[in-house]
Amino acid sequence: MSGAGAPEELLPDATGLRVAVVGSRWYGELTDTMVEHARATAIECGAAEPTVVRVSGAFELPVAAQALAADHDAVICLGLVLRGGTPHFDYVCDAVTSGLGRVALDCRIPIGFGVLTCDTEEQARARAGVPGAPEDKGREAALAALESAALLRSLAHHP
Repeated sequence: MSGAGAPEELLPDATGLRVAVVGSRWYGELTDTMVEHARATAIECGAAEPTVVRVSGAFELPVAAQALAADHDAVICLGLVLRGGTPHFDYVCDAVTSGLGRVALDCRIPIGFGVLTCDTEEQARARAGVPGAPEDKGREAALAALESAALLRSLAHHP
């Protein structure tokens, strides 16, 4: 786990932004924490209560994000894919990453990427924001999406 090079935490002004949080249900203890931290971060930054939806697994995140992009200014996607003994991990990680990137570009809204891709559950716990964890990827994904949404809002009003 690196954490090296992380930017200073900024709290963007999310007042008036419509925010959604999508979390996968696999590894619920960890993803529930990430979803709650993303939700709380959006509110802390001034957004109204976010729309929160759950999907089965990480593979389903892009299609839910695409649906939510129609009437939200930012969508924060959270999940966990753990490496197993088959290539399934690689296929799911690639599909989720490509899918969420496509949604962001096609729909022209920020997608907070909080999908943990870890070799072990211990690595995931260290990133999920559970008590004692050195990292909180739910919060980080929310801040990144909100900062980008605030930027896009300001660019839309730029002469």
